Amino acid sequence: MKRIIPRLDIKGPNIVKGLCYDGYRVIGRPEKFAELYYKEGADELFFQDAVASLYERNNLLDIVSLTAGKVMIPITVSGGIRSIEDIENALKAGADKVAINTEAIKNPKLLELAARKFGSQCIVLSIEAKKTNNKYEAWIDYGRQPTGIDVYKWANQAESYGVGEIYLSSIDKDGTGEGYDIDLINEVSTNANIPVIASSGAGNKDDFFRALKKGNADAVSAASVFHYHYSSIFRNQYNSDSTKILRMGKHIDIGNVEFIRNGYGGFSSIQVEPNSIKEIKKFLFQKKVDVRIV
Repeated sequence: MKRIIPRLDIKGPNIVKGLCYDGYRVIGRPEKFAELYYKEGADELFFQDAVASLYERNNLLDIVSLTAGKVMIPITVSGGIRSIEDIENALKAGADKVAINTEAIKNPKLLELAARKFGSQCIVLSIEAKKTNNKYEAWIDYGRQPTGIDVYKWANQAESYGVGEIYLSSIDKDGTGEGYDIDLINEVSTNANIPVIASSGAGNKDDFFRALKKGNADAVSAASVFHYHYSSIFRNQYNSDSTKILRMGKHIDIGNVEFIRNGYGGFSSIQVEPNSIKEIKKFLFQKKVDVRIV
Protein backbone atom coordinates (compact mmCIF):
# COMPACT_ATOMS: atom_id res chain seq x y z
CA MET A 1 0.00 0.00 0.00
CA LYS A 2 1.34 3.43 -0.96
CA ARG A 3 1.62 6.04 1.78
CA ILE A 4 0.98 9.79 1.86
CA ILE A 5 3.23 11.56 4.37
CA PRO A 6 2.91 15.29 5.13
CA ARG A 7 6.23 16.90 5.97
CA LEU A 8 6.38 19.52 8.69
CA ASP A 9 9.56 21.61 8.68
CA ILE A 10 9.79 23.32 12.03
CA LYS A 11 11.71 26.30 13.30
CA GLY A 12 11.07 27.24 16.92
CA PRO A 13 7.34 26.76 17.61
CA ASN A 14 6.24 27.09 13.99
CA ILE A 15 5.91 25.19 10.74
CA VAL A 16 7.93 27.00 8.09
CA LYS A 17 8.12 26.54 4.34
CA GLY A 18 10.72 27.82 1.96
CA LEU A 19 12.01 27.46 -1.57
CA CYS A 20 14.98 25.16 -2.26
CA TYR A 21 15.68 24.97 1.49
CA ASP A 22 15.77 28.76 1.88
CA GLY A 23 13.53 31.83 2.29
CA TYR A 24 11.31 30.42 5.01
CA ARG A 25 7.80 31.68 5.75
CA VAL A 26 5.76 30.85 8.82
CA ILE A 27 2.79 28.61 8.04
CA GLY A 28 1.32 27.83 11.47
CA ARG A 29 1.47 25.67 14.58
CA PRO A 30 2.74 22.14 13.96
CA GLU A 31 0.61 20.40 16.58
CA LYS A 32 -2.57 21.85 15.02
CA PHE A 33 -1.62 20.86 11.49
CA ALA A 34 -0.44 17.41 12.58
CA GLU A 35 -3.74 16.61 14.27
CA LEU A 36 -5.74 17.75 11.26
CA TYR A 37 -3.50 15.82 8.86
CA TYR A 38 -4.13 12.68 10.90
CA LYS A 39 -7.89 13.21 10.77
CA GLU A 40 -7.70 13.88 7.02
CA GLY A 41 -6.10 10.49 6.37
CA ALA A 42 -2.32 10.99 6.42
CA ASP A 43 -0.54 7.66 6.78
CA GLU A 44 2.47 9.05 8.63
CA LEU A 45 3.96 12.39 9.67
CA PHE A 46 7.52 13.57 9.05
CA PHE A 47 8.81 16.23 11.47
CA GLN A 48 12.01 18.02 10.42
CA ASP A 49 13.86 20.47 12.64
CA ALA A 50 14.95 23.06 10.09
CA VAL A 51 17.73 24.50 12.24
CA ALA A 52 18.88 21.51 14.27
CA SER A 53 22.23 21.20 12.51
CA LEU A 54 22.79 24.93 12.59
CA TYR A 55 22.32 25.14 16.36
CA GLU A 56 23.49 21.59 17.14
CA ARG A 57 20.34 20.45 18.85
CA ASN A 58 16.89 19.02 18.18
CA ASN A 59 14.01 21.22 19.27
CA LEU A 60 11.13 18.93 18.31
CA LEU A 61 10.64 16.73 21.34
CA ASP A 62 8.06 18.92 23.07
CA ILE A 63 6.10 19.26 19.83
CA VAL A 64 6.29 15.51 19.25
CA SER A 65 5.03 14.87 22.77
CA LEU A 66 2.08 17.20 22.17
CA THR A 67 1.27 15.43 18.94
CA ALA A 68 1.87 11.78 19.77
CA GLY A 69 -1.06 11.54 22.17
CA LYS A 70 -3.49 12.86 19.57
CA VAL A 71 -2.52 10.94 16.43
CA MET A 72 -2.52 7.19 15.85
CA ILE A 73 -0.13 7.10 12.90
CA PRO A 74 3.67 6.79 12.84
CA ILE A 75 5.76 9.91 13.46
CA THR A 76 9.28 10.29 12.12
CA VAL A 77 11.62 12.84 13.69
CA SER A 78 14.53 14.28 11.72
CA GLY A 79 17.17 16.89 12.45
CA GLY A 80 19.83 16.92 15.13
CA ILE A 81 19.96 13.14 15.64
CA ARG A 82 23.61 12.51 16.52
CA SER A 83 23.69 9.66 18.99
CA ILE A 84 21.95 6.62 20.43
CA GLU A 85 20.80 8.87 23.26
CA ASP A 86 19.20 11.29 20.82
CA ILE A 87 17.29 8.40 19.26
CA GLU A 88 16.15 7.16 22.67
CA ASN A 89 14.91 10.63 23.59
CA ALA A 90 12.96 10.95 20.34
CA LEU A 91 11.31 7.58 20.85
CA LYS A 92 10.47 8.38 24.46
CA ALA A 93 8.83 11.61 23.29
CA GLY A 94 6.51 9.59 21.05
CA ALA A 95 8.33 9.21 17.74
CA ASP A 96 8.15 5.86 15.96
CA LYS A 97 11.16 6.46 13.72
CA VAL A 98 14.12 8.77 13.39
CA ALA A 99 15.63 10.00 10.14
CA ILE A 100 19.35 10.73 10.08
CA ASN A 101 21.27 12.70 7.46
CA THR A 102 24.23 14.79 8.66
CA GLU A 103 25.50 12.45 11.35
CA ALA A 104 24.95 9.41 9.14
CA ILE A 105 27.48 10.80 6.65
CA LYS A 106 29.90 11.97 9.33
CA ASN A 107 29.61 8.77 11.34
CA PRO A 108 28.07 5.91 9.31
CA LYS A 109 28.68 3.55 12.22
CA LEU A 110 25.75 5.22 13.99
CA LEU A 111 23.35 3.74 11.45
CA GLU A 112 24.60 0.23 12.12
CA LEU A 113 24.54 0.63 15.89
CA ALA A 114 21.08 2.19 15.82
CA ALA A 115 19.62 -0.49 13.55
CA ARG A 116 20.94 -3.21 15.86
CA LYS A 117 19.63 -1.58 19.00
CA PHE A 118 16.23 -0.29 17.84
CA GLY A 119 15.52 -2.36 14.73
CA SER A 120 15.79 -1.41 11.08
CA GLN A 121 12.14 -0.36 10.97
CA CYS A 122 13.00 2.52 13.31
CA ILE A 123 15.99 3.95 11.42
CA VAL A 124 15.48 6.05 8.28
CA LEU A 125 18.29 7.39 6.11
CA SER A 126 17.52 10.97 5.06
CA ILE A 127 19.19 12.07 1.83
CA GLU A 128 19.21 15.69 0.68
CA ALA A 129 20.20 15.50 -2.98
CA LYS A 130 21.39 18.29 -5.24
CA LYS A 131 22.17 17.96 -8.93
CA THR A 132 25.58 19.30 -9.91
CA ASN A 133 27.21 18.70 -13.30
CA ASN A 134 24.61 16.04 -14.13
CA LYS A 135 25.39 14.12 -10.94
CA TYR A 136 23.44 13.91 -7.70
CA GLU A 137 25.42 14.87 -4.62
CA ALA A 138 24.39 14.31 -1.00
CA TRP A 139 24.26 17.51 1.06
CA ILE A 140 24.10 17.87 4.84
CA ASP A 141 23.13 20.46 7.47
CA TYR A 142 19.62 20.88 6.03
CA GLY A 143 20.84 21.56 2.52
CA ARG A 144 23.60 23.96 3.55
CA GLN A 145 26.77 21.93 2.97
CA PRO A 146 27.94 19.77 0.06
CA THR A 147 29.78 16.53 0.75
CA GLY A 148 31.02 15.39 -2.65
CA ILE A 149 29.33 12.02 -2.00
CA ASP A 150 27.38 10.39 -4.82
CA VAL A 151 23.74 9.91 -3.81
CA TYR A 152 23.32 6.52 -5.48
CA LYS A 153 26.45 5.03 -3.95
CA TRP A 154 25.56 6.44 -0.53
CA ALA A 155 22.03 5.00 -0.65
CA ASN A 156 23.38 1.53 -1.42
CA GLN A 157 26.08 1.78 1.23
CA ALA A 158 23.69 2.97 3.93
CA GLU A 159 21.28 0.15 3.17
CA SER A 160 24.05 -2.31 4.02
CA TYR A 161 24.25 -0.76 7.50
CA GLY A 162 20.69 -1.86 8.22
CA VAL A 163 18.51 1.21 7.71
CA GLY A 164 14.87 0.35 7.07
CA GLU A 165 13.86 3.21 4.77
CA ILE A 166 15.22 6.05 2.67
CA TYR A 167 13.66 9.51 2.81
CA LEU A 168 14.80 11.14 -0.43
CA SER A 169 14.61 14.93 -0.84
CA SER A 170 15.61 17.15 -3.75
CA ILE A 171 17.07 20.52 -2.78
CA ASP A 172 16.52 21.81 -6.31
CA LYS A 173 12.83 20.89 -6.36
CA ASP A 174 11.92 21.84 -2.78
CA GLY A 175 8.92 24.17 -2.63
CA THR A 176 8.83 24.86 -6.38
CA GLY A 177 5.79 22.80 -7.32
CA GLU A 178 7.61 21.70 -10.47
CA GLY A 179 7.11 18.03 -9.68
CA TYR A 180 9.29 15.41 -8.03
CA ASP A 181 12.66 14.58 -9.54
CA ILE A 182 11.53 11.35 -11.18
CA ASP A 183 14.98 10.36 -12.48
CA LEU A 184 16.47 10.67 -9.01
CA ILE A 185 13.64 8.78 -7.34
CA ASN A 186 13.53 6.00 -9.90
CA GLU A 187 17.27 5.37 -9.75
CA VAL A 188 17.33 5.12 -5.95
CA SER A 189 14.08 3.11 -5.76
CA THR A 190 15.07 0.64 -8.48
CA ASN A 191 18.36 -0.19 -6.78
CA ALA A 192 17.07 -0.26 -3.19
CA ASN A 193 15.76 -3.29 -1.36
CA ILE A 194 14.04 -1.09 1.21
CA PRO A 195 11.16 1.41 0.87
CA VAL A 196 11.95 4.83 -0.62
CA ILE A 197 9.91 7.90 0.33
CA ALA A 198 9.92 10.58 -2.38
CA SER A 199 9.98 14.18 -1.19
CA SER A 200 10.27 17.70 -2.64
CA GLY A 201 8.53 19.28 -5.61
CA ALA A 202 4.88 18.22 -5.45
CA GLY A 203 2.69 20.83 -7.11
CA ASN A 204 -0.45 18.96 -8.12
CA LYS A 205 -2.18 15.58 -8.00
CA ASP A 206 -0.42 14.22 -11.06
CA ASP A 207 2.95 14.75 -9.41
CA PHE A 208 2.04 12.29 -6.67
CA PHE A 209 0.97 9.72 -9.25
CA ARG A 210 4.14 10.11 -11.32
CA ALA A 211 6.39 9.73 -8.28
CA LEU A 212 4.67 6.48 -7.34
CA LYS A 213 4.35 5.01 -10.82
CA LYS A 214 7.25 6.36 -12.86
CA GLY A 215 9.53 6.93 -9.89
CA ASN A 216 8.61 3.59 -8.27
CA ALA A 217 8.48 5.26 -4.86
CA ASP A 218 6.89 3.38 -1.98
CA ALA A 219 5.53 6.58 -0.44
CA VAL A 220 5.28 10.27 -1.26
CA SER A 221 5.91 13.13 1.13
CA ALA A 222 4.82 16.74 0.58
CA ALA A 223 4.55 20.03 2.41
CA SER A 224 3.45 23.05 0.35
CA VAL A 225 0.51 21.32 -1.35
CA PHE A 226 -1.01 20.48 2.02
CA HIS A 227 0.15 23.46 4.09
CA TYR A 228 -1.21 26.04 1.65
CA HIS A 229 -4.58 24.26 1.54
CA TYR A 230 -5.07 23.79 5.26
CA SER A 231 -3.62 27.14 6.36
CA SER A 232 -6.73 28.88 5.00
CA ILE A 233 -8.89 26.60 7.15
CA PHE A 234 -7.03 27.63 10.28
CA ARG A 235 -7.29 31.31 9.45
CA ASN A 236 -11.06 30.98 9.26
CA GLN A 237 -11.45 28.60 12.18
CA TYR A 238 -9.78 30.59 14.93
CA ASN A 239 -10.18 34.19 15.99
CA SER A 240 -7.18 36.48 16.14
CA ASP A 241 -6.66 36.12 19.88
CA SER A 242 -6.30 32.34 19.74
CA THR A 243 -4.17 32.17 16.63
CA LYS A 244 -1.40 34.59 17.46
CA ILE A 245 2.02 33.03 17.63
CA LEU A 246 5.36 34.45 18.54
CA ARG A 247 7.85 35.11 15.75
CA MET A 248 10.92 37.29 16.06
CA GLY A 249 9.47 39.05 19.08
CA LYS A 250 6.23 40.01 17.34
CA HIS A 251 2.78 38.47 17.31
CA ILE A 252 1.43 37.48 13.93
CA ASP A 253 -1.53 35.49 12.66
CA ILE A 254 -1.45 31.71 12.47
CA GLY A 255 -0.10 31.47 8.98
CA ASN A 256 1.86 34.03 7.10
CA VAL A 257 -0.03 33.16 3.91
CA GLU A 258 -0.39 36.60 2.41
CA PHE A 259 2.70 35.84 0.35
CA ILE A 260 0.77 32.96 -1.23
CA ARG A 261 -2.09 35.21 -2.28
CA ASN A 262 0.31 37.81 -3.57
CA GLY A 263 2.23 35.59 -5.93
CA TYR A 264 4.38 33.83 -3.33
CA GLY A 265 6.30 36.96 -2.36
CA GLY A 266 7.95 37.32 -5.72
CA PHE A 267 8.78 33.64 -6.17
CA SER A 268 7.07 33.56 -9.55
CA SER A 269 8.40 30.09 -10.32
CA ILE A 270 6.28 28.41 -7.63
CA GLN A 271 3.55 26.29 -9.23
CA VAL A 272 1.78 24.79 -6.22
CA GLU A 273 -1.92 23.92 -6.41
CA PRO A 274 -3.13 23.49 -2.82
CA ASN A 275 -4.91 20.18 -2.24
CA SER A 276 -6.25 18.21 0.68
CA ILE A 277 -4.95 14.81 1.65
CA LYS A 278 -8.37 13.33 0.92
CA GLU A 279 -8.41 14.83 -2.58
CA ILE A 280 -4.96 13.44 -3.35
CA LYS A 281 -5.90 9.99 -2.10
CA LYS A 282 -9.18 9.97 -3.99
CA PHE A 283 -7.34 10.89 -7.18
CA LEU A 284 -4.75 8.15 -6.66
CA PHE A 285 -7.46 5.59 -5.87
CA GLN A 286 -9.20 6.45 -9.13
CA LYS A 287 -5.87 5.88 -10.86
CA LYS A 288 -5.85 2.40 -9.31
CA VAL A 289 -3.09 3.17 -6.82
CA ASP A 290 -3.44 1.16 -3.63
CA VAL A 291 -3.92 3.81 -0.92
CA ARG A 292 -5.68 3.86 2.43
CA ILE A 293 -9.00 5.72 2.21
CA VAL A 294 -10.64 7.16 5.34
